[in-house]
Amino acid sequence: MSEERAGLLDGAIAPMLNTRLFGHREAEDFLARGYRSGKGHHAILIEGPEGIGKATLAFRFANHILRHPDPPTAPDTISDPDPEHMISRQIASGASHNLLHLSRPVDDKTGRVKSAITVDEVRRAGHFFSQTSGTGNWRIVIIDPADDLNRNAANAILKILEEPPKRAMFLVLSHAPGKLLPTIRSRCLPLRLDQLSPDAMDLALGQLGLAIPTEQREAVLALAKGSVARALKLVNYGGADILAAFDEMLAAQGPGQRRMMFKIADALSGKDSEVAFGFFTEHLGDHLADLARSLALSGDLHAAEHYARLTSTINEQLSIAAGYNLDRKQTILDVLASVTR
Repeated sequence: MSEERAGLLDGAIAPMLNTRLFGHREAEDFLARGYRSGKGHHAILIEGPEGIGKATLAFRFANHILRHPDPPTAPDTISDPDPEHMISRQIASGASHNLLHLSRPVDDKTGRVKSAITVDEVRRAGHFFSQTSGTGNWRIVIIDPADDLNRNAANAILKILEEPPKRAMFLVLSHAPGKLLPTIRSRCLPLRLDQLSPDAMDLALGQLGLAIPTEQREAVLALAKGSVARALKLVNYGGADILAAFDEMLAAQGPGQRRMMFKIADALSGKDSEVAFGFFTEHLGDHLADLARSLALSGDLHAAEHYARLTSTINEQLSIAAGYNLDRKQTILDVLASVTR
């Protein structure tokens, strides 16, 4: 697997290869018009839930810029990339000298994707700009996502954003922009993408050929929350079964509840369970946050505070377990036990 394809979900199309985008025409037109005006911002923060097309939009816009390097003569709409065009082929193969894709790198020793975008990756951007300076071409950096920048990497990116080279464009992707450095956000033009509509989801999943059993389709689409990535995790990674087991665990008591806890722990600690584990921990965080919010709105502030604190405790448990490579099955059992108390 090449570094560009690392971390790609089963059944997904890599954003640099994807020629179609659904549900974000207004955002595309906004970018195209801004670019054509010659007054577009040098750094755009494309934000929104994971798996709704942020990276695909970034690569489409990069393709648009590189195919139309003179803004006033560029079209005011972004068309589907032509996979046979030289620029599209260069982008798809990662061989474009004018586009740099920064994402979590692969660890050469383990073959796994690292947990963060490091400062060494950001230094590639400095090298990229120094190599291409004086060419007069647009130089585009896609940070995918900026949420994964560690502290040193974020500070290094900030320095470049503060004094950007001429004809440089930064497309900064974020699932949770509130977690970014405020100074990075302040130097970017925000562009919010919403979750996909049911019609857009149908088109996107149809393009992927995702086979959802008829009897599960309605439930899967509801749980996907307008995210293609969530739909893939629900269907191709056992996410729907894991969430069903979690609901059953919450409703059960005694030995039955304990049995479901072990079932979930086994599913999330087995071989190649990284995606399912990440999906579940995200769902658990959303579940606890929704519960705390609901209790607060109903006036039970004491219970709401309990679940808010529990969320922080669980996040700390997971962070420590990951940092010290603790037994995942036992960690999951401990987390589930704290939720059911």
